[in-house]
This record gives sequence, C-alpha cells and structure tokens, in this order.
Amino acid sequence: MIGRAAHRALIAALFLFLLAPVVLVIPMSFSADAFLVWPPSGFSLRWYTAMWRETKLMEAARNSILLACLVCAATLVLAMPAALVLARGRFRGREALVALLTAPLLLPTIVLALALLILFVGYGLIGSWPGLLLAHLLVALPYGIRVLMTAVSTLPPAVEEAASSLGAAPWRVFRRITLPLMLPGVAATAAIVFLVSFDEVVISLFVVGPELTTLPVAMFRYVESRTDPLVAAVSALLVLLTLSIVIVLERAVGLGRALGK
Repeated sequence: MIGRAAHRALIAALFLFLLAPVVLVIPMSFSADAFLVWPPSGFSLRWYTAMWRETKLMEAARNSILLACLVCAATLVLAMPAALVLARGRFRGREALVALLTAPLLLPTIVLALALLILFVGYGLIGSWPGLLLAHLLVALPYGIRVLMTAVSTLPPAVEEAASSLGAAPWRVFRRITLPLMLPGVAATAAIVFLVSFDEVVISLFVVGPELTTLPVAMFRYVESRTDPLVAAVSALLVLLTLSIVIVLERAVGLGRALGK
C-alpha cells in the first residue's frame, strides 16, 4: 500500500514538473502588466486583443497552418505505402531501410537544419514554400512511417486474404478493407505530423526568409526585442490547440487504438 502511494506521488510530481511551464504561461497570458512578471499585478484580456493586431504574427500563423496541412497530406501519401511494404515485406535490407527512413529522429535537429541550409542555398530554396515543405517533411515523415507501421502490424491479414480469395483486386482490397482498418492509425499520424510541423522552430529558423516565416519563428523573433505578455497569450492558444487535437483524437478513435495498441 505504501509502495503504491509512493509510486502515485512520484508520478504526480513528475507530471507537475513537466506541466509547470504551462501552469505559469496561462495565468501570465491574462496579465494586465506591460511586461512579463510573476505573479501578475492584475488580470486582463488586453494581450489576447493585441495579438490579433500583430499582422506579422497573424500572417505567420496562417503560413504555419497551411504548411502543416501540406506536410500532413504529403506525409500520408508517402508514408502509407512505405509502411505497408516495411511492415509486411520480408526482403533483404528491410531493417536497414527502416533505419534509413527513420534516421532523422535520431539526429540532432540543429545538424539537420545546418545540412538543409547548405543544400537549399545551392538550389535557391531558402525562404520558399517548396523549401519549407521539404524541410518539414524530412522531420515529419519518420513519425508517419513509424506510427503507420505499428497500425499496419496490428491488422488481421485474414480479412484481406478472404477478400482476395473472393476475387477482389489488390487496389479494391486496400480501398475497401485495409484503409478502413487503418483509419485510427491514419488519424493518429495526421495529428502527430500536423503538430510536429506546426511546432517546428529550429529547422524553420534556418530555411525561412524575410517574407516567408512560420509562427514559432515569428514568436522567437518577437521575444528577442519585446518582453510583454503577448507571446504568453499566443503560447496559451497553442497549448489549447494541441490539447484540443489530442482530445478529439481520443474521443473519435481512442489514443491506444489510434497508435495500434
């Protein structure tokens, strides 16, 4: 009994440690002060109102949303067939191919960013939509492949084999049997990839330009020159966005089922 209580207390302390920055940011977003101070001397919605008047932040937010949607769509198109082949294929070099496709998850982000900067400068991709899309896709694709491989590995192959034995063509089997069974994994992949792309800041700092930027980069540049709670208000909304996506995914398909557990 004491061991169980200690275990729960340790978990609670760990959650508190991890969520402490969020606990501080949300009250500060309602601060009435002109600077970031804790605790706030008063509470107001002034910074949520001021946020909508910051044209650079709003434009960057639109860019981030559009970019995350494009990365999400491209990842699903590329990761779905790759996951099917890697999860079910039994061929020489399969493990090496999986390691290669998921290698960006193991490399430091700053190394990837510097490599992309050197590569993109030669092709004129810095500060362009194709460059941003390729850079974010490099980071997001390994997540998509990993999650979809897990989802595919949990599918019952007997259902697809039964459809094939009854004369269904491979494309028809995929469209009518495999894809519907994969939908929880597809939903989880879409949510994870969207958030990974939307929150990416290190690689974006290296490949954005003066006229094309993303919200995390715009926030980073904002806090370099200003110390008001406006950035806390933006951060609170981003926390709400992330939490909403997780809740919708949980209510729609269940996180465990979506991740193939």
